[in-house]
Amino acid sequence: MTEGIDAATAHAWAALGGPAELVEGVSYIASRGVLPSRLPVRELARATVGVCSLAAAELFARRAGGSVPEVRVDEGAVATAFVSERHLRIDGRKPTSFAPLSGFWPAADGWVRTHANYPHHRARLLAALEIPDEGDDGALAQRLADRLLTRPARWIQETVQAEGGLAVAVGMAEGSRAELPLVESRRTGDGAAATLRAAALPAAGVRVLDLTRVIAGPVATRTLALLGADVLRVDSPRLPEHPDAHADTGFGKRSTLLDLDVPKDRLLFEELLSSADVVITGYRPGALDRHGLAPRALLERRPGLIVAQLCAWGWEGPWAGRRGFDSLVQAACGIAGIEAAPDGHPGVLPAQALDHGTGYLLAAAVLRALTDRQDTGGGRQLRFSLAGTASWLRHGIRPAATDGAAYDPGSWLAETPSPYGRLQYARPPVGYAGGPGDWTRPPTLWGTDSPGWI
Repeated sequence: MTEGIDAATAHAWAALGGPAELVEGVSYIASRGVLPSRLPVRELARATVGVCSLAAAELFARRAGGSVPEVRVDEGAVATAFVSERHLRIDGRKPTSFAPLSGFWPAADGWVRTHANYPHHRARLLAALEIPDEGDDGALAQRLADRLLTRPARWIQETVQAEGGLAVAVGMAEGSRAELPLVESRRTGDGAAATLRAAALPAAGVRVLDLTRVIAGPVATRTLALLGADVLRVDSPRLPEHPDAHADTGFGKRSTLLDLDVPKDRLLFEELLSSADVVITGYRPGALDRHGLAPRALLERRPGLIVAQLCAWGWEGPWAGRRGFDSLVQAACGIAGIEAAPDGHPGVLPAQALDHGTGYLLAAAVLRALTDRQDTGGGRQLRFSLAGTASWLRHGIRPAATDGAAYDPGSWLAETPSPYGRLQYARPPVGYAGGPGDWTRPPTLWGTDSPGWI
């Protein structure tokens, strides 16, 4: 067990606006060998889950009228959950994390990292570099490698980005050394306190519209579902999700498809929005504005709404509107260089820790907003970025002593039947006295649920 107040946990809790005295109630069960890296990934991971657990305990106590339950988080559970996509098995099959055209590649003057897991990103990458989409993956990868080796890293970055694809020069992103905020939060409007009655789970009865994809946002909403929220993920039928990704992050939630450019679907969406408590978006800044989903517009229509936003590169500056993923942010902000191999090949963190860490922070911020809204009313706007979490990892966390028993991920895995097949999955790491130990249901098939609240 850890003793005393963990500095990273206290910092994150303060950033979320939590009462300082509550941090004393957070402790960790240590494990040796979790998330080994040069950077303090272990400390980031446990702190983000710790503050999420504390925010859940705080809201539970606020609704029930009692004291805040003790928070105890197991580092083994955290480490397992932070690589949940790697532990996933579907009828024994291990999903593929990265496509053949995603990864690090030598350029004429350095390295670049590409991301081509989705078909439209793969097509844009190849089109930008004038590579015909012909032959098998091995042949395409070789042609890509040959082409990149003859081009400067920054030229590749800008050319692919201009085509709507995903590539970054390793360590060259503008502002990569800047210390970005971990969270931006503001109260909006006035209004009566929004009272939540006592319930067995802290987020019971809270309706969450989930407009997120891939890992960070879905981890946040997966966590809110664990804690009792009615979470409905809404996707466009024109942006299909990989079924393996949804099998990992869809636990406890439902999923529906609505095309907001179609009047009938837009009316259905407006009905959902009219009684939602929380809207969480995971798209680039401004990407949803044309649908009337900019935070200001949402909060003007629904003054008591909690609007939480997530992006890759931060909310200001020349990179704010660019597409991005955890792997690209790691590469661009200097993490790949810090974790590089002795031969200079760029390295990676032991988990997609920016995604998972930001996901737990986002869930914690929503829970804290629900708690604060009980007293003050009004709405909330919350903003997170993967780059902000990367900045905290690089500049704001100090390594802590490692002790405890040897880490055994098998202790934190479970199995369940599902519409996808039999799933092996990582159990949730959120831990407070009396809290839930697992989701109440497995993921439904992506896009197959009706667009309504339970």
